[in-house]
Amino acid sequence: MKKDIAIIGGSAAGFFTASLLAQKGLPVRIFEASDSVDPSPRTLIVTSHISDLTGSLCEGTVINKIRQYQLFADGRFATISLRRPDLVIERSKLIQRLAGRAQASGVEILTGRHFLGFKPNGKRLSFAVSTNGDGELVEESTDILIGADGAFSKVALSAGCPKQPTVPLFQAVVRLPKDMPSDATRVWFIPEETPYFYWLIPCSSTHGVLGLITEEEGRGQRSLTRFLERRNLIPLEIQSARIPLYTGEFPIHRRIGQSHVYLVGDAAGHVKVSTVGGLVTGFRGALGVTEAILNSGSSREFRALRLELSLHRLIRKVLNRFSQANYAKLLGLLTPSVKHSLGLFSRDETGTLLLNVFFKEPRLLLLGLRSLLIGR
Repeated sequence: MKKDIAIIGGSAAGFFTASLLAQKGLPVRIFEASDSVDPSPRTLIVTSHISDLTGSLCEGTVINKIRQYQLFADGRFATISLRRPDLVIERSKLIQRLAGRAQASGVEILTGRHFLGFKPNGKRLSFAVSTNGDGELVEESTDILIGADGAFSKVALSAGCPKQPTVPLFQAVVRLPKDMPSDATRVWFIPEETPYFYWLIPCSSTHGVLGLITEEEGRGQRSLTRFLERRNLIPLEIQSARIPLYTGEFPIHRRIGQSHVYLVGDAAGHVKVSTVGGLVTGFRGALGVTEAILNSGSSREFRALRLELSLHRLIRKVLNRFSQANYAKLLGLLTPSVKHSLGLFSRDETGTLLLNVFFKEPRLLLLGLRSLLIGR
């Protein structure tokens, strides 16, 4: 007898998971709180690895291709050219395409359904949803429940998972500076203002998004405003979000009675904390969940993803201790052979990338170790 699947949340990872499971012949339903699949727009930059995972699905969602990174730190400048371009994607379009593929695969999408909680019911799980409009309470049941409902997942809360740490993201749509190529992303390292970085990502030949991640919401808004003023850029639109941080300790699977609860995407904290990118890793988490369901809990993809995310966590731990002088020294150590490796391997191939970079320039490893041990 086939086990049926209920997925809470019409997120990118949720729809991708639904398609994978439905294509294996499993009955899948998605419960989405909004009245329609119409997410708010947000510009994302991802590696070309997303095309390896989704095939032609991204067609129509890519609004620009990035072939070069321009890095700035304390007067120093470095350029990295990419072998395979990064893709600038409109998130809302991608989610709508994912929803369409899920529906075509046989997934039932139920909108206007707010998840309230679950409880074991014999061999199955019972969960309650309220409907939009009249607020009617409906009880559903399933063999396997998957939480794809974001960083503040109600499914995770119901399963007894701890609250995830999150950081605020702010970015403004701006007109590109006249001297900026539309296929280059600019990155500024200013650790006194953000432990992460500022970015300016072109989303067309005339416009881009300038943003940052901070650890404090109020400070992030002020820092973005000041940086825009320093660059003489006028914000045309503001986009924001809360991004979960991968800790390595957050559970992605719980057994409840004789049933199973899984988490995927932001609900599972599958985000690269070095750059807070979570789309590719969220899709890899979807592959892991699918493997685990089909193989009685076993998943090679989960093990590989944990290693990848742990490496990004180590990188972030090092960079959080970098000073402005450290970043200037880092850019100074980017020799032509190091730049070649950085352009050859993507940030979704971290292990291979680090091995190549450290082999070609051992002083980069020493700089990281020194910062980790001594700090700023």
